[in-house]
Amino acid sequence: KLGVEAGETYTFDQVLAVNNDKLVVGTPTVEGATVTASVIGDGKGKKVIVYKYKRKTGYHKKNGHRQQYTAVKIDKINA
Repeated sequence: KLGVEAGETYTFDQVLAVNNDKLVVGTPTVEGATVTASVIGDGKGKKVIVYKYKRKTGYHKKNGHRQQYTAVKIDKINA
């Protein structure tokens, strides 16, 4: 989750790889490359069920988790 309101723009400055006729892979990031995106909104992913069980002891535990995310639309890739 980025913490940006829907409709605003966000700039990613840590880009791992860029492909402009030639693939450039950063070590660890590509210098000077940025990605500009517009934020669509926040949401939650599907529920993941975690179930822990130990035999013969009667121990079992059920836990659920929904990951929060921010949906973005990529507008421009500057390399």
